[in-house]
Amino acid sequence: MAATPPPRVDSSFPNSARIYDYMLGGKDNFASDRAAAQRMIEANPAAPFTARANRAFIRRAVRYAAVEAGVRQFLDIGAGLPTRENVHQVALRAAPESRVVYVDCDPVVVVHGQALLATSPQVAVINEDLRRPDEILRHAGTQALIDFERPVCVLLAAVLHFVADRENPAGIVRRLRDALAPGSHLVISHTTDESPALLMNAARRGFQNAGSPLTPRPRDVVLDFFEGFELVDPGLVPVEDWRPDDDTAPSVARPAWVLAAGVAHKP
Repeated sequence: MAATPPPRVDSSFPNSARIYDYMLGGKDNFASDRAAAQRMIEANPAAPFTARANRAFIRRAVRYAAVEAGVRQFLDIGAGLPTRENVHQVALRAAPESRVVYVDCDPVVVVHGQALLATSPQVAVINEDLRRPDEILRHAGTQALIDFERPVCVLLAAVLHFVADRENPAGIVRRLRDALAPGSHLVISHTTDESPALLMNAARRGFQNAGSPLTPRPRDVVLDFFEGFELVDPGLVPVEDWRPDDDTAPSVARPAWVLAAGVAHKP
C-alpha cells in the first residue's frame, strides 16, 4: 500500500529520510522519493547495500554500547523513518531498562515515529534539529528520559553529512560532547570524499533536490568530530567493517559509496 502523506506534507518533493527508507526497502515513501532514489541507484547500483550496511552498523553499535559498555540511555539524532531493528528494539532487547529518545526535524519522521516507535514510556520521539543542539538537550522529552549525569550513547548516523561547513558541524558535536558524562559514547557514520565523482555528483543532486544538500568530507575531518573521545577498536573504518558479525550482509564487491563509521567513549 502506498504511503499517505501526513497533513501539511508536500509529497511531490523528494525527502532525504524517505529516499533512505526506499533504499532500505521500506514503504514510507512517495513517487518523488522513489524517482530520486532510482536516479542515485542508476549511478551506483550498490547504494541500497550502503544504506543497509549503515543500518546494520547502527544495530551493532547500539548492541556494543548496551552490552559491552553498559550504557542504558540512547539519544538518536537524525533518526530517520522507523524500520526493522530500530535503536530502542536493539537496546531494550539487550537491557530492558534502557531509555531511548529519537530526534528528527522532519515532520514525516516525527508523525510516523510517534505512532510506531513511542510504544513504551521508555521511548520518546521529539521534533528538533541537530543544528540546534541546545534545544535538543533542553527539550522536555529529552529531559524526561535522559539523565545527563549518567552515561549516554549519542548516535549521529548518516546525518552530519547533511550539515554544511558554514553550520559548524564540529561545534555542534562539541556542544553535545560537553553535555555528556564520562563513560558516554558517540556513534558516527559519515559519507567521505573517497567515492567516484560521478557517483557523488548524482548523490549531491538527489539530496539537493530533496532539500538536504550532501557534504562528503575527508576521513580525517570525520575523525576530528571525535575530539575529546577515545575511539574503540577498530577505529574509523568503512561502515561495513565496523565489527561485522554473522548477520552482516556480505558484498561481492566494495560499495563505491564510502561511509566511514566509528564508535568512541568519553573518558
